[in-house]
Amino acid sequence: MEITSLSQLDMNATYTYADYLMWELKERVELFKGKILKMSPAPSPVHQKISFRFTGIFYNFFKNRQCDVFSAPFDVRFQNKNGDTKNVFQPDLCVICDSSKIDDKGCLGAPDLIIEIISPGNSKKELSLKYSIYEEFGVQEYWVVHPLEKTIQIFVLEKDIFIGKKPITEDEMMKSYIFPELTFPAKEIFENL
Repeated sequence: MEITSLSQLDMNATYTYADYLMWELKERVELFKGKILKMSPAPSPVHQKISFRFTGIFYNFFKNRQCDVFSAPFDVRFQNKNGDTKNVFQPDLCVICDSSKIDDKGCLGAPDLIIEIISPGNSKKELSLKYSIYEEFGVQEYWVVHPLEKTIQIFVLEKDIFIGKKPITEDEMMKSYIFPELTFPAKEIFENL
C-alpha cells in the first residue's frame, strides 16, 4: 500500500529508514529512535534568511577545503551498532568532512558540524531529542541558533559529552571550535531581521 499521508501511519509504531524511504508524504518528517517526528511547516522568512546567510558564509569558507556543506532538506542518518537506522534528521545546515559518509541518499553517520535554527514550530522536546542523538553518535560541534534572542549556543563534543560554550550574541564574533579559522561577526547572521 502506498503511504502518502501521516494518517496512514501509526504514530506510536517504530519505523526504520527503510520504511521512511517508502513513504511519499507531503509533510516533512524525521525519525527519532524509530518514532515519527513531524517537522514544522515551511520555515518562516526569518528562518530562511538566517539559513541562507550561514550557507553563504560556509560556502565561501569551505569551497577550497575537503569538507562539504549541505542545507535542509538533506537526510542525515544515524545507524546503531546493530546496523539499524532509526534516527533520521534534516538539520538546517551540516558540514561533512569525511566524504565516505555521503551517498545518494544523504549522509550516513555524524556530520562534523550541525546547525539547527529554532522556529516557533520547533519544540523543546525535539531539540532535546536531537541533542541526545547528535551527542551519542559523535557530532563534533552543534550550533543552536535563536533568532528571537539573536544568540547562538555552541556545544562541542569533549570525551563523548557535549560541553556548552558561552552563547554568542549579535554583537560578538562567532568562531567555530573545530574549524578555528571559521570566524565572522554574528551580526552578519542577525542584521536587519
